[in-house]
Amino acid sequence: MDWSFIAHNAHYFVNAGYMTVFISFFGIVFSIVLGIVCAAIEAANIPIVKQIVRIYIELSRNTPLLVQLYFLYFGLPKLGVSWSAETCAIVGLTFLGGSYMAEALRGGFEAVPQVQRESAQVLGFSPSQMLMHVTVPQALSTAIPGVVANIIFLVKESSVVSAIALADVMYVTKDLMGQTYNTYESLTLLIVTYLIILLPISIIGTVLERRSDYARR
Repeated sequence: MDWSFIAHNAHYFVNAGYMTVFISFFGIVFSIVLGIVCAAIEAANIPIVKQIVRIYIELSRNTPLLVQLYFLYFGLPKLGVSWSAETCAIVGLTFLGGSYMAEALRGGFEAVPQVQRESAQVLGFSPSQMLMHVTVPQALSTAIPGVVANIIFLVKESSVVSAIALADVMYVTKDLMGQTYNTYESLTLLIVTYLIILLPISIIGTVLERRSDYARR
């Protein structure tokens, strides 16, 4: 193990780590919002719209992120729409993550007792108020383990964006290996970078899960 190589090239992974965190953060936030909307539509059982949501979920979950990114980055310009690599990465992660978040949150919506909705109606809550103040908070609490697992999944999936020339940690790793042939050192830096990003998410998710379990009890 060439430790001098690691010390000399670590700063590349710091900069690439910022890019990975940037696209992952916005992709995760937008996917959670999209997932809540889709799960709420399914829970409300809105005709036609529910079928559209199911088609989106099946399409998203059954096509690789790499194919989706290629379509966004190389296919859309043929239709006159040109996005930057960062935008394509965020949209791709949102498109993929939204379906997984929707499925996790759908289970949360279904776990909310019907008596809670009936009580909200008796108290005079409008459908939107019932959704925001009764259904969504309880659904999120129940769905925390699935949501956290999906967040970690999306951060790891962000490694695919190197295929559209976005300088994330995977792109830098492959670049260093191609130039220097220091494979073990480059992979070590890659693993450490992902651990630095993912371990705090995992710890925070565990804490939130325990608190939600305590609140339910």
